[in-house]
Amino acid sequence: MKKARLEVLAPAGSTESLIAAVRCGAAAVYLGLSDFNARRAAHNFTEDELAEAVAYCHARGVKVHLALNTLVRDDEMAHALRAAETACRRGVDALIVQDLGLARCIRAAAPTMPLHASTQLSCHTPAGVDFLRDAGFSRVVLSREMSREEIAACAGRGVELEVFVHGALCMSVSGQCYFSAMLGRRSGNRGACAQTCRLPFAPTDKSARPCSPDAAALSLKDNCLVDYIAELEELGVASLKIEGRMKRPEYVAAASTVYSAAARGETVEPHTLDALKKVFSRTGFTDGYYTHRLGGDMFGTRRKEDVTAAADVLGSLARLYDKETPLIPVAMDFTADTDVCSLTVTDEDGHRVCVTTDGAEQAINRPLDPERAKEQLSKTGGTPFYPTEIAVTVDEGLTLPMARLNALRREALEQLLNERSKITPIPFDTTAVPPCPAGKAITDTAWFIRLSSAAQYSDVLRPYLVFLPLDTPTDTVRTLTAAGQKIGVDIPRGMFGTEDAIAQKLKAAAMAGATAALCGNVGTIPLAKAAGLSPIGGFGLNLMNSQALSVCKGVGLAAATLSMELTFAQMQVLCAPLPVGILLYGRQPLMLTRNCPRKSALGSCAGCNSQGLTDRTGAQFPVMCTGGCSEVLNTVPLYWGDKMNEVPKVAFYLFHFTTESADEVAEVLRAYRDGTPPPPAITRGLYRRGVE
Repeated sequence: MKKARLEVLAPAGSTESLIAAVRCGAAAVYLGLSDFNARRAAHNFTEDELAEAVAYCHARGVKVHLALNTLVRDDEMAHALRAAETACRRGVDALIVQDLGLARCIRAAAPTMPLHASTQLSCHTPAGVDFLRDAGFSRVVLSREMSREEIAACAGRGVELEVFVHGALCMSVSGQCYFSAMLGRRSGNRGACAQTCRLPFAPTDKSARPCSPDAAALSLKDNCLVDYIAELEELGVASLKIEGRMKRPEYVAAASTVYSAAARGETVEPHTLDALKKVFSRTGFTDGYYTHRLGGDMFGTRRKEDVTAAADVLGSLARLYDKETPLIPVAMDFTADTDVCSLTVTDEDGHRVCVTTDGAEQAINRPLDPERAKEQLSKTGGTPFYPTEIAVTVDEGLTLPMARLNALRREALEQLLNERSKITPIPFDTTAVPPCPAGKAITDTAWFIRLSSAAQYSDVLRPYLVFLPLDTPTDTVRTLTAAGQKIGVDIPRGMFGTEDAIAQKLKAAAMAGATAALCGNVGTIPLAKAAGLSPIGGFGLNLMNSQALSVCKGVGLAAATLSMELTFAQMQVLCAPLPVGILLYGRQPLMLTRNCPRKSALGSCAGCNSQGLTDRTGAQFPVMCTGGCSEVLNTVPLYWGDKMNEVPKVAFYLFHFTTESADEVAEVLRAYRDGTPPPPAITRGLYRRGVE
């Protein structure tokens, strides 16, 4: 099989799926162990199965990437590092990591192990790519919502780019979805997503009735970029990723076949593409993000017809991987004389084996024909090898039984397969993991006020640091700072194609008197620093352990907000080398989406910021659109004003205001100062319950 120009990276949720991927042309597979991967419900692999998987893949020239792409708490870090050590010992080729703290530890313990930044890190800007490159990642898996122009802007920055080309699209930007966690403690950031977005949701109407069962305001069709593979190569993409560790082997076979052919520059057979659509789709496919054609055409659900269509193609797709596929080119050199017969086989990676047998015999009738010998040696079926050249040298007048020649070929190829299967461990030194220094003792807790609009401002906010939206007019910022108000700006977590504009707005805000920036994405931190603003880490950084806080300290954050998915008890054991805080009030964002769910259903954003979505129970979730993205908010606000005795002592509390009026903002702050009992409808978030 001719090699592809680009790496096709296929999912392996089971051993059968792994075999299907390899035999159907994938250049690499990604898989998970039982813990710390974003598909905990997949089959995943034991340590022994991982060793067998690596040996199988390496023997056939295929790389293995292990997903350790979930957030890790302090009490889990040692276990996560043991998983990384297992991967190093078993010869895995790369680790896919979300948690910045875990990445820091692995870099220290195993500096030669390549790290790939998971799409869960929400990276979609050049500054974000630079940040992750400097943090030690050799590859960045970009956000799935990016257009071709945005992908191109991230290329050529000293790090490989990996792009999802096929499979399920989350409605939320990966790493920025808290819906499943908030509703049922099943955290998408920890591999336990309940796929809330596949449930019925519809734009809220005046009746406030539950939405119909077939509503799909948060359910996207599967991604399909097979028509753009050559273009992706030109853009500078190194790896084409297929989603689907939860899907069946026949799907993996179909997707690997289609994308491997496309990556080799071959025409994809229409019947194979049709089979891929039948084996799994949600009312067809979409390329809307890549082509920047957002809207209702991108949405779809898994219908009964989609399910029944799969039955027609499963048998034919299973046949794609029922036999070994010739993947490895080899050169053969056979020589025979009266003393010894030898066969030397060499592969493209420099592996070389030589097997011998007794010498050839004098021919009674007809000597061994070199062409016939070549024909026998070329029969490599049932192995992953195929000969590209065969040299035969036989002394005159000699012959050799074909059975002996065949046995020689089989033995040589078996030895070569064993040689290629050998594991090369990567050194791992746990003692090299740096400790986490403690910060200063906390004496006072500051209140940080984040507003969604300058209209929410009033003079009661004068004592606090107030974060205004980045789009706030600089005249407003200048007027407030001149009056003695401490002002920061809230940088949007979604910056698709807007990095340059945001950089200019940050500089203008700094010139107008702003002093800080709330940074909820890795790509925002360099921009804030370049503008001379003090960067404060937001909840979108998903900081869950002491090592991640050490990373924040090292990159220059002045303070950081802890993950909303930690309990108060888990927060209190953290070793914080910089001031940390918690989001203590607000309608917590459940999703950050590039596709406005209301606009996609209604044709416009009319009503956004004042209305939202209704689910099957009648619950209403506000939707706010700003900065080119939308946020789906919780139905009720987080409130702890009456339980401040339970709240841990931290450097700051963040009040995250969204739908409130200026009077309501003032009332909330007064309630927290006075310890007022909560309003009728509130949530305590996850600070008691925690997540799976």
